[in-house]
Amino acid sequence: GTCVLTYAPLDVDAIIRSVGDDGAGATAVFIGTTRDSFKGKVVVKLEYQAYSKLAIKTMTEIIQAAQVGASAAGRSPSSHAPLPPPPPPPPSTSPSALTASASPPPPPSLLLHTILHHRLGPVPVGQPSIVIAVSSPHRREAFAACEEILEQVKMRAQIWKREYYEG
Repeated sequence: GTCVLTYAPLDVDAIIRSVGDDGAGATAVFIGTTRDSFKGKVVVKLEYQAYSKLAIKTMTEIIQAAQVGASAAGRSPSSHAPLPPPPPPPPSTSPSALTASASPPPPPSLLLHTILHHRLGPVPVGQPSIVIAVSSPHRREAFAACEEILEQVKMRAQIWKREYYEG
């Protein structure tokens, strides 16, 4: 996946195109925009600051975790329950059965591409401050990953928001 912090306006169409893939049956996108009011107050703009180096590292970890979570036997990224152990092999006296006990390789990620762009500095009303795009062969994994990435960014990324109100 790709993570970007920028002071430039976010090009939503370009971000969405960047996760395009012929193997994708679904592309889930979240666009967070500055709204015009908050708790009854008129919002003029939001301003984002970040500890950029650490925020990029954290955002990259979040995307990697979403990819790993989606690959775990087709579970959605927000499902953190451990997988049950595989059933034991049937008893056999053949020597070939004893040598075939190697673990199968992990399944490939069910996410094809993930991208996360977050804007820094002032973000006027109506403009996007964050765009997350995820492509996957199936919609369930794309939606779940998009939501999980957003929640983790809000909780963990070293990005701070300040609201500016009218008056």
